[in-house]
Amino acid sequence: MGKLYGLIGHPVGHSMSPIMHNCEFRELGFSDHYQAFDLSPEQLEDGVEAMKMLDVQGFNVTIPHKVAIMPLLDEVEQEALEIGAVNTVYKSGGKFIGTNTDGRGYLMSLLSVIGESSLQEKSILVIGAGGAARAVAVSICRSGVASLTIANRTIEKAEELSSVCSKYAKTDAISLSEAETTLSSFDIVINTTSIGMSPHLNHTPLKLDHMKTGTVLSDLIYNPLETQWLKEGKQRGAVVDNGVSMFVEQGALAFEKWTDVAPNRQRMRRTVLKELGGQK
Repeated sequence: MGKLYGLIGHPVGHSMSPIMHNCEFRELGFSDHYQAFDLSPEQLEDGVEAMKMLDVQGFNVTIPHKVAIMPLLDEVEQEALEIGAVNTVYKSGGKFIGTNTDGRGYLMSLLSVIGESSLQEKSILVIGAGGAARAVAVSICRSGVASLTIANRTIEKAEELSSVCSKYAKTDAISLSEAETTLSSFDIVINTTSIGMSPHLNHTPLKLDHMKTGTVLSDLIYNPLETQWLKEGKQRGAVVDNGVSMFVEQGALAFEKWTDVAPNRQRMRRTVLKELGGQK
C-alpha cells in the first residue's frame, strides 16, 4: 500500500490539488494517494493529531488554516515564519515540519515570464497585503529586486508588510489611489487579492489608465483563466500572466519535498488546465 498525503482546509471541495497530485502519482507509477480533508477551525487541532495517527507523510494547508496551524506543528521553517503562514507540511524524523511553497512557487512562475536575470532590475508593485501578498513579497525580496512597493486598501497593513521585507530590499507602502497615479513607474504589477474572481468577474483591483506599454501584469487568480483586469491590461499592451503557473509550481515544490522526486510540471499544468476547461 502506498503513502498517504493530503490537503486540509474549509471548504476543500473546489480544490484541484487532489486531481493534480493523484494524476502525477499515477503517471510516475506511485501507489500513493492524495486526499482532501475538510476541517473547520474548531476541528483543526484534532485534525492534525488525526494526520499523525493516519501516518500521513505530508499535506497542504489552505484557507483558513495557514496561520492557525503553525503552533500545532513540531517545527516551522524560517521563510514560513517570515511569511507568517504555512501551506505545506512534511514529515521528517517523525516530526511535522511546516514550510511555505507559495512564494517560491510564484517566484518560479514569474521568472518563467520575465527571465532569470532581470528581476533585480525591476520595480514591482504588489496589490494587497494579505497572506498571498506576504508569500509573494517576502520571496521576491529574498531573491533580490530593485524595489518593491505594497499598495493596499488599509495602508497600515501595507506598511507592516513593507517593514518585514525591508531587510532584503528597498520597499515602500502606498495607497491604492497613489498606485494608480504612479503606475507608469512600475515594471511588474501583481494582484494578490481575490478581486476579479467569481462571482465578481467584472471587478478589477486597480485602474490601468497610467500603465506603460510592456508592463507585466500578473494575477494570482486562475479561475477565470483571464480576469477582466488581465483583459484590460492586454488591450493596453501589457504582458499578462494568470495564476495557473503559481498553483502548479507551489504544488510541484510540495511534491518534491514529500517524495524527493521532481514531478513533470508541464503534465501537471495540462491536468489543471483540462479541469479548468481552457488554456492559458
